[in-house]
Amino acid sequence: MKNIVHYFPNLTTTQLQQLEQLLPLYKEWNEKINVISRKDIDNFYVHHVLHSLSIATFFEFKKDETILDIGTGGGFPGIPLAIFFPETKFTLTDSIAKKITVVNAVKDALHLQNVTTKIARAESISEKFDYIVTRAVAPMNDLLFWSKNKHAKKIIALKGGDLTEELKPIKKNIRIIELKETFNEEFFETKKIVVCT
Repeated sequence: MKNIVHYFPNLTTTQLQQLEQLLPLYKEWNEKINVISRKDIDNFYVHHVLHSLSIATFFEFKKDETILDIGTGGGFPGIPLAIFFPETKFTLTDSIAKKITVVNAVKDALHLQNVTTKIARAESISEKFDYIVTRAVAPMNDLLFWSKNKHAKKIIALKGGDLTEELKPIKKNIRIIELKETFNEEFFETKKIVVCT
């Protein structure tokens, strides 16, 4: 948690309490449904929570704006972002039902009123959203295809490694944010946010 407080010193007491509850909740659920690797549980706050919140360093979601988290898995980046932006509306979707079971349990335990969930493939969702967020789910081409007709202003994707080949065929405006320039932890050395407009 100290890493979180270091980068986000203005969190409210409620937000801090909710973030502190995440680790015991995920540890408990991970025993039943494996959504986080053992190695990552040991580095939970940096690898999952801070990584998700890195989006909040560069983007400010406003009251009543709508965000779709595609392929949320156990709830990342959607759950930490929903804690950070309590007045923004988040829809977390994954095609694997047991992952959404975990997300629902975490959402209910933290009383996150701004989160809804769907067991669905992204391309089957017909609603419109202001933004789409995602973390290490699929190549950018696939994300763009799944995001068609959602009318999002931006697709914000957390990615890692060398993206040269993956981004070559993309015809849209792409901006790459190198997270190592903001976050000192070794984990962020190869991590990036890819923004597509």
